[in-house]
Amino acid sequence: MANLNKVMLIGRLTRDPESRTFASGGKVTNFGFAVNNRRKNAQTGQWEDDPVFVECKIFNRGEAGKQADLLEQNVRKGQQIFIEGHLTFEQWDDKTSGQKRSTLKVIVDNFQYLERREDGAGGGSYQRPAAVPRRAAERSDDYDPGPEPEMESQAPQRAPDADIPF
Repeated sequence: MANLNKVMLIGRLTRDPESRTFASGGKVTNFGFAVNNRRKNAQTGQWEDDPVFVECKIFNRGEAGKQADLLEQNVRKGQQIFIEGHLTFEQWDDKTSGQKRSTLKVIVDNFQYLERREDGAGGGSYQRPAAVPRRAAERSDDYDPGPEPEMESQAPQRAPDADIPF
């Protein structure tokens, strides 16, 4: 059976990134992240944002090597970014109560800036995430995916009458 663990989110940081350095020289940066689900209120018929809060962590590793440093230095609470990563389930024993605790987190493999930094400097190599085409079958009355992207319409090109072979 196939298995896929992939997360792609666009949202905003809920707090400034917090970093920790390891004795081995590695680094991890933790941050809170919020995304909105849109749903229709059954009583009022109005569309509402339903926020989802996610804990994330990013490491200095792999090809990029300095992702944790870049996020810590260039992104602040409230800024919008695109993150790509995978889910992990963490478990531990609570030091005060002794109870088992657990949480689901996103391990960020890659991120992209979606806004300029407040000081006016470019935020790095901005690349807009590829748009995923929406299928009408996936829509329902209780979900609003947001506005459709506008596409430039092109009139079909017609061959001149002289090029028609009959």
